[in-house]
Amino acid sequence: MLNKKTCVPCQGGIDPLKNEEISIMMQKLPTKWTVKESKKLIKEYTFNSYKEAVGFANKIAILSEKEGHHPYIHINYKTIKIIMFTHKINGLHENDFIIAAKCDEIHKQD
Repeated sequence: MLNKKTCVPCQGGIDPLKNEEISIMMQKLPTKWTVKESKKLIKEYTFNSYKEAVGFANKIAILSEKEGHHPYIHINYKTIKIIMFTHKINGLHENDFIIAAKCDEIHKQD
């Protein structure tokens, strides 16, 4: 299970996941995410209030600091958009899927 793993620091110099590997990793996520250009993993979460949305974003920020892997977090009133990719390899890495699974887990608890 991805949500039980911990991110491993990526120093660059490795290839991003290939389309076949991305497909396998997508099947391991608890909910549906979107892959854009084989480089970014994206999901939007909608909340009942701005306060709930910001609370979720704060939890993702704390998780990201703990894991040492930081997504883009866009706040648009009651919607939070998470964009995951590994900057050093300009593509997707297992770490992106680990954080995605943990985002889903946090959302489920809210």
